Formats: sequence, C-alpha cells, structure tokens
Amino acid sequence: MKVRRAVVALVVSIVVVGFVIVAVFPTRTYLSQKASISRAEKQLHVLGQQNAELEQRAKQLQSDAEIERLARERYNLVKPGEEAYAVLPPPQGPTTTTTAPPRPVPAQKHDDGNIVQRAWDAVTGLF
Repeated sequence: MKVRRAVVALVVSIVVVGFVIVAVFPTRTYLSQKASISRAEKQLHVLGQQNAELEQRAKQLQSDAEIERLARERYNLVKPGEEAYAVLPPPQGPTTTTTAPPRPVPAQKHDDGNIVQRAWDAVTGLF
C-alpha cells in the first residue's frame, strides 16, 4: 500500500512538472514576446511620426522663400541694395540695490589627494 501511494505521488508529481514545462514556460515566453512586439509597434509609430515631420521639413527647405527666410533670420543676409540694421536693447540705467557686496572667497589650497594633508588642513581650518 505504501509503495502504491509512493508510485501515485511520483506519477502525480511527474504530471504536474510536465504540465508546468508544457504550459507555463511557453506561456511566459509568449507574454514576453507580446510585450516586446507592443513596444516595437509603439516605437515604429513614433518613428513614423518623426519621419513624416522630417519629410515635411525637407519639402519646406526646397522652396526659395524658406531658404531666403532662413538666410535672413540666421545669418543676417540681405539682398543687394538692402541695408541691414541691428536694433540694440536700451542701455541699462544705474540700479540702486541695497544688498551687501559679496564676501571674498578664501583662497583654495590645491588638493593633491594626500589624505594626511587634507586631514591636517581640515583640523587647522586651512581648507
């Protein structure tokens, strides 16, 4: 009777282990692949949007009006006969502040990495 129970327990254990191997591991792999595909599809969608924006920008850069606009805006270029003017901001008047001038920063000693020297400087207050 004990032997029969042991055999039944062994068979049940083998069936459970077989079920886990056949069902659980492939399911976990399937779910992992599904998540990976979902991430790849999102990335593909974003790249598609960026590609469409870049194609639109490339079409804009083919027009003479856009090239002229960029030349004037970025490089301050003018057509022959035109004059370029630079408008400067108004000069800043004297400001009246009541804040104290900043305290001078004490001269820093160089840190040569010597731990004994750094410890001595910390103790004597020369850091």
